[in-house]
Amino acid sequence: MTIKVLYIEDNDQNYYLVNFILNAKGYAVVRAHDGREGIGMATKEMPDLILLDIQLPVMDGYATARELKKIPHVGMIPIVALTSYAMAGDREKALAAGCSGYIEKPINPKTFSDQIARFIPADSSRGAGG
Repeated sequence: MTIKVLYIEDNDQNYYLVNFILNAKGYAVVRAHDGREGIGMATKEMPDLILLDIQLPVMDGYATARELKKIPHVGMIPIVALTSYAMAGDREKALAAGCSGYIEKPINPKTFSDQIARFIPADSSRGAGG
């Protein structure tokens, strides 16, 4: 079984890079373009991991993370903030909103899949990515 990642990202270039890297490692990536859409997709798709941009239209990543954590079953899915917000306190703000991790953009294509693999629950299918 393939590991499914929901990537909530409004920027096409960021999405294409992450999708390319993760597809090459055997992950299945589904995309939402804003926080509200991401919440709906998370409940429908039940991914193994959620990658979440912070600067999103409609509902920012902090509000999205807080809402996701309130939903039964979805609230158990690890959320990793994937953002260009890199000011003092941004990591802490993301973690306080419910994110399990925080990765700054631009990502390093050589290490990215290893960075997110540590957030994938042990009971997920490990057939992809390691």
